[in-house]
Amino acid sequence: MFLAMNRFRIAPGREEDFIAHWRNRNSYLDEVPGFVSFNLLRGATSDEYTLFASHSVWESEQVFIDWTKSEAFRKARMQAGRSPRDFYLGPPQLEVFESVL
Repeated sequence: MFLAMNRFRIAPGREEDFIAHWRNRNSYLDEVPGFVSFNLLRGATSDEYTLFASHSVWESEQVFIDWTKSEAFRKARMQAGRSPRDFYLGPPQLEVFESVL
């Protein structure tokens, strides 16, 4: 298994807008061989931001890399580019993990 996470810092008071954006977007992940699951996680809130993480699970690192070069990835990115950006406090931070146990 291979996990990819993007951490997002979201402006205070904009959390529900961010969640609605993710709930209503088409990720096209259901078209991707080797995709296992996706979750949007809500973390701690401070005076500065609320932390969220998108968490996707893949059969392997190669499947994830293949997805980043796929038509499904391009379609999802084009859709994301048309979304509101005012709830983000900076770019997402990508973190990847390989399952060892």
